[in-house]
This record gives sequence, C-alpha cells and structure tokens, in this order.
Amino acid sequence: MSPCLRGALLLFVFLAFTTSANAQRRWFKGNLHTHTSESDGDSSPADVVEWYRGQKYDFLAITDHDKVTRLDAPGILLIPSEEVTDRLDKKPVHVNAIGLREVVKPQGGATVSEVLQRNIRAVRAAGGVPLINHPNFVWAFGAEEIRALEGVSLLEIASGHPLVNTEGGGGWQSSEEIWDSLLTGGKRIYAVGVDDSHHFKKPGERDAAPGRAWVVVRAAALEPAQILAALDSGDFYASTGPEIDFYSVANGKITVRIRQYSLNKYSIRFIGAGGRVLQTSNDLQATYEVKGGEGYIRVKVTDSNGGTAWLQPTWP
Repeated sequence: MSPCLRGALLLFVFLAFTTSANAQRRWFKGNLHTHTSESDGDSSPADVVEWYRGQKYDFLAITDHDKVTRLDAPGILLIPSEEVTDRLDKKPVHVNAIGLREVVKPQGGATVSEVLQRNIRAVRAAGGVPLINHPNFVWAFGAEEIRALEGVSLLEIASGHPLVNTEGGGGWQSSEEIWDSLLTGGKRIYAVGVDDSHHFKKPGERDAAPGRAWVVVRAAALEPAQILAALDSGDFYASTGPEIDFYSVANGKITVRIRQYSLNKYSIRFIGAGGRVLQTSNDLQATYEVKGGEGYIRVKVTDSNGGTAWLQPTWP
C-alpha cells in the first residue's frame, strides 16, 4: 500500500471513529444544587429524589449543608455531593462539592478569596468538582474575588432561589455580568444553572421551588465519572427553558440549533468580550463565522416566555 493511500485510510478511520464517538454522546439533564430535610429543606431525601425522577431528570446532586446525604434511588443517577457552607464577616461564602468521596468541612480564611480557594482545594482533595455558588447572595462577593482562584471551572449564574439577587442591582453586577467580566479578563469558567431548591410542599412564588434552572450535560454514558468530566470541561449548557438540539464548534464556525417547544419564539445571540452582542438570529438554527478579535464567543438563547439557555464559551 502506498504511503498516500495508507495516510488517506488512516484519516478515514480517524474521522469515522470521531464521528461515531460524537454521535454516541447524549444530552443528560440534571440539577446540581438541592436541599432536603437533612439540612434546611422541607422534604425528605426520598421525596426530593422522587420529584426529580418524576420530572424525567437524569441525574441529581443533593447538596445538603456540610454533609453528604446518601440513599438508593433506582431510575435516576445520584451523585454524592455537599454544599460547603462557609462565611466571613456575616457574608455567605458557599461552594458546592459535586461527586465527593467524603465530607468537606468549611476551611475558613482571612478574606473571601482565601475562603473560596481553601474550600475549592479541599473539594478537589476529596475527589469532587467545585462549583462557586450564588455570588450575589447577601452581596457576598463578585468578579474580583473569583478572578485569581485556581482549580475551579464552574460558577452559578442562574438560580431558582428567589433571594440570591441573580439579576444584580444598585450598581452591582448581575451573575451573568460577573461571568462576562471573568471571561473578558481571561478566566476560563463555565456557567451553571441550578434550583437551589428547598421547598417542595406546595411552594409559592417566593419559595425556593424545584424545576426552575438546570444543566444539560453531553456525555457518552450516564455515569458519575462521565458527568463530572463533562462538567469540569464545559461540555454542557445551563437553562431555565430552551432546549438545544445541536451545538458545534468546527472549521471557524459556531452552529447552534434549538428544539422547538409549543409556539415559542426564540432569539439566538452570539456574545463576545465585554458582553458585546456579535450577531443575533430569530431562527431555530444559526451559525456564526469567527472573524478574530472576539476574545471569546458564547451563545445565549432566549424564548418568548422568559426562558434562557447559556452555552459555554469558546476561545477562537
């Protein structure tokens, strides 16, 4: 066999394998922040799991405060997790630990950044993936406290909890603006949506009810290691409504396709450094051609009923 033919055959095999591997990956819906009666939730772990299982979630992280709540739950993947509940000068400084081997005790520190960093390291040492929770809760911290942190790639920017000030205000950045500020400054960090649910028993509008925000992870199998690796590498999106059918970054183009729901209308925005809108489409599918100089590019999808989906940034 000639070298050219051998090379062409190897390329064909590689492309066939890559296409097959990508085709085998699936989307899995999950929640990374919820509480039960084992901490400050109003329902038992079994009842909380049953709610998410009944709503067709694929996986769930029960994140009771400073403990790992474990139970058998057929029909849904439970990932052992915890909310490491620290504070400094009455400011809540919380980090979720997703996929733990053991409980992590709050580590403390002299500054907010130090508290965050020490807890992030402890989560990693315990085998977990750290998630920085609700920065605007009691206006605890912002982009400056997060910017220099190491070993963390996840930040809550959408939350179903009604008291965490996700939208900012009074001159304080929204959680999404904090994310853009970090990305613009060169930090690689991915956006997470969570319920932070506490109230399952006839919750009202001002309660922390389930089903308000979630993540959809792309993985080859519904297994803890696969889900954790996809989260850590940004192979997922966050949503409060829209569903993504297809997302691709290849050959200098970024393509996204939305799954139509009911009679919803949609807008797709491609966003670059500083939160600048680079391109907008009102179709179900849109493609952005990378021009250079964008800094980063992320996609935001909004629907006509107030739902939003955030896809993770790419760095051209």
